[in-house]
Amino acid sequence: MMDFIMSEDGLEHVYAWAIPLHATVILAEMIYSHVSEAKLYSGKDLATNVYLALMNFGLDLIMKAFAMGVMFFFYSHRIFSWDLSIWYLLACFVITDFAYYVLHYVDHRSRAFWAVHITHHSSEYFNLTTGFRSPVLQPLYRYLYFSPLAFLGFNPWHIMVAYAIGQVYGTWVHTQTVKSMGFLEHILVTPSHHRVHHACNVKYLDKNMGMCLIIWDKIFGTFQKEDPDVPVKYGIYPKMPDNRPDTVLFYEWRKIWKDLKQPGLKFTDRINYIFNSPGWRHDGTGKTVRQYQKEYFARQEKKKEQQQTQEKQKTA
Repeated sequence: MMDFIMSEDGLEHVYAWAIPLHATVILAEMIYSHVSEAKLYSGKDLATNVYLALMNFGLDLIMKAFAMGVMFFFYSHRIFSWDLSIWYLLACFVITDFAYYVLHYVDHRSRAFWAVHITHHSSEYFNLTTGFRSPVLQPLYRYLYFSPLAFLGFNPWHIMVAYAIGQVYGTWVHTQTVKSMGFLEHILVTPSHHRVHHACNVKYLDKNMGMCLIIWDKIFGTFQKEDPDVPVKYGIYPKMPDNRPDTVLFYEWRKIWKDLKQPGLKFTDRINYIFNSPGWRHDGTGKTVRQYQKEYFARQEKKKEQQQTQEKQKTA
């Protein structure tokens, strides 16, 4: 049974099982949105989510043989061999989740990869179908982050099954209907954590990168709890001019191309415009997320100090 689950057939079984489950849960959220007048969905936004999901799925199929071939190449030169056991499977799941965290971190901190990933963040809505608003071009390089796991001795099919299970869970956290998951907030990526991740508020940018486990964000300093005093605003800033599929898909690429065409750029400037943090500019006029957040938290700290001073004066 374990051999079947952790195989190509098992991978297909995970997705086959997930499709009707996703459809049921999404339908339930749509009904809730309509009955409660929460306005969680938009027809145009939903159509864009479906379009991008199909594009991503198609490219995934095209890349499947090549990606698995690369991973099996590393697996054939593995430096460790493991017996198939529950502890091996648990380790495979945890290390696959960490590999996704690294992938996701790079997607936010390097502009070329952000140009791919930005499609997932472009919606001003946040519902279960947002989980299908896929970074279409990610299958072109995603396997490179999982190949080191194969080199460590984890079977590529096992890695992909672990990733697929993570994807299923990762879809469910795209919701506003679940406010808190209790003690699980300390262990898992929850809807509350992921609402923060999809926010364009300065305080929330580039936070909560994990797919299933929130521990990586807490270890590496990218965790941010949802603050009731800072309501989440979804989407990107500045927002895209329209919701056309080609705009959503090529929005950041067009901006990169415009920056690269500036006259008088050095070679290193061009490389930085492609791979440095979003917001970087060669003339120093741009600001990265880290710079925006540094200024934001400095203002918050100053505001807090002023309030404390005022309170002391009142009680004096």
